[in-house]
Amino acid sequence: MKMNERKKKVLLAIVQDYIQTAEPVGSRTISKKYNLKVSPATIRNEMADLEEMGLIEQPHTSAGRIPSNLGYRYYVDSLMERNPLSQNQESHIQNELNQRLKQMDNVILQTSKLLSELTQYTSLVDSPKISLNSIKHVQLVPFQLQQALVLVVTESGGVVQRFMPIPEEITADDLNRISQVLNKRLQGKSVASIRKDILDDIYSELVRQKKVINAMLEIVEQALTAEAENKVYLGGTLNILNQPEFKDVEKIKQILGILDEEEVLRNLLAPTLQSGADGITIKIGTENKLAGISGCSIITATYSVEGQQVGTIGLLGPTRMDYAKAIAVIETMSKSLSKVLGAMYK
Repeated sequence: MKMNERKKKVLLAIVQDYIQTAEPVGSRTISKKYNLKVSPATIRNEMADLEEMGLIEQPHTSAGRIPSNLGYRYYVDSLMERNPLSQNQESHIQNELNQRLKQMDNVILQTSKLLSELTQYTSLVDSPKISLNSIKHVQLVPFQLQQALVLVVTESGGVVQRFMPIPEEITADDLNRISQVLNKRLQGKSVASIRKDILDDIYSELVRQKKVINAMLEIVEQALTAEAENKVYLGGTLNILNQPEFKDVEKIKQILGILDEEEVLRNLLAPTLQSGADGITIKIGTENKLAGISGCSIITATYSVEGQQVGTIGLLGPTRMDYAKAIAVIETMSKSLSKVLGAMYK
């Protein structure tokens, strides 16, 4: 693909601006913000060429342009600068993992948590043994008349989502109140530890919604009694809800459904031909063959013990993800995890 320097600069400006704003980028924006020292008319001509080359596209009737999957691929392969994490950030990661040396589960769980916190994307960490199965978050979301979407996230990253009927008089405020009470009383609890006195406290706070609570608890039990062996840890599962690309309920259902399928998650973490010499794999948009995540990208890296690959970590986000930052984080995390696990085995 023949690209002169000006086209490269225009494409780089479009990708960087869209990553930051999630808004289509116009020639005036590029001219004002990126100091390319050419007129908006010249930039428009370059944008027309980039669109003809399939590197950018026009969403709907917007005057601006956004990167295509091919454009993101060119950016990642040819334009992106690799910036390592700071020494303080690397030390923070290492210290957090070192504090959990005594238990494999805790190390893997903290890895998934740090990955999602540092990037604000959804993290996936492949682990041979998982024994954590307690409640992390419960949320009721109004869906339509007399129906709510229930999301239950476990500490090990499992997600259960169900639609449940609700009485006509239950409002969105009621659902939010129920969610708050359940999170306060059930967070960190397993099914076995939800004693009668905890249920009594919940019922006393939400006396008018006892039927809804009973239905909710059935769903919670489904989440916590699911098969726990050979799972993939997830972190920041709800981060996907914060991305402007995924405000549609059907898209959310589709992605959460994928994140709830163990075999599918393992396939997402499998290496591909896009793997670089450094072991980093980047699958952009439609390079992911799985239906439902063509609007997402996934970055993965392997981690090892004494030179032997034992697992994979990954980040799932929109195609608009900040690739440079995500790669720096996942690269550092894979090295830190390998180091900590190596110390555990010794």
